[in-house]
Amino acid sequence: MSKHQTHVRDALSRPLKDLRISLTDRCNFRCKYCMPKEIFGKDYAFLSDDETLTIDEIVRVTTILSELGVHKVRLTGGEPILRRDLPDIIRAVSDIRGIDDIAVTTNGSMLTQKRAAALKEAGLRRITVSLDALDDAIFKAMNDVGFPVGRVLAAIDTALEAGLAPVKVNMVVRRGMNESQILPMAERFRDSGVILRFIEYMDVGNSNGWQMRDVVRATDIYRMIDERYPLIPVEPKTPGEVAERFAYADGAGQIGIIHSVTNPFCRGCSRLRLTAAGELFTCLFGTHGTPIRHLLRNGTTDDELRALFTGLWRDRRDRYSEERSSETVRQPRVEMSRIGG
Repeated sequence: MSKHQTHVRDALSRPLKDLRISLTDRCNFRCKYCMPKEIFGKDYAFLSDDETLTIDEIVRVTTILSELGVHKVRLTGGEPILRRDLPDIIRAVSDIRGIDDIAVTTNGSMLTQKRAAALKEAGLRRITVSLDALDDAIFKAMNDVGFPVGRVLAAIDTALEAGLAPVKVNMVVRRGMNESQILPMAERFRDSGVILRFIEYMDVGNSNGWQMRDVVRATDIYRMIDERYPLIPVEPKTPGEVAERFAYADGAGQIGIIHSVTNPFCRGCSRLRLTAAGELFTCLFGTHGTPIRHLLRNGTTDDELRALFTGLWRDRRDRYSEERSSETVRQPRVEMSRIGG
């Protein structure tokens, strides 16, 4: 960690380490758990270019936050590859002193060989591809735009060939939709160099109609795989890792299971989130963010922004997943497409 960094801790003594930046609220998929087309239809008012943070604004915020402890950055969306200036953003963020890890989360639909090479050349370290099924019919039903699974699988191979390793694949498991794909996914990515991560279906936002009965529990996901391919627990690389990691006993790689519903990890959360519109959220399940776009455009100084960011983190007490109840799930929350996961 760079010497210039300050270790800012929140009210529960959690350090600020990670920044997730949503680059756009737009996406070419309409996954039912994130951007159901009934709400995000052709008349939905997405952000205009003027309402979206520029490269310079993203770099300015990230630079100040790097001085407060941020050293890992993940670029998300919407679909971040929809930003044509994504390589320029990666290059600029990579050059910030103190940032030693930069990653992108994508649906893979536009990850061509040319784009993958450009992202790698710009300084991208690693990439995560969202893939919720191997069965083409199930995958098309989940993305709800009829996009074929073969093109995403090709994108994963492209990422591997480009050296964006480790390549991770995220599978959100929703009961009644794709739990039948757990074992096929495990089988497909064993011995492939890809780290597959299973994610419990979460109540991010309000548009997906989340109910607890739709959650396939992490323990059930583990049991299903372990019965076929015995698993061995792996110690976390760093404190606060969101995925519980397991290695295949036969040496065929690793998987991760993210259990934020049934076994929350709020106590280790070190993430701050910046939306494309320029709002800072201290929790994935937040109701209100702190708008800063106007401050970036009205002459507010870096020192004033640094004081604002420091105070925002020091006052942070969020632990939504630990407090989840039948009451809290009815509260308004920021949508996944806006906060970026």
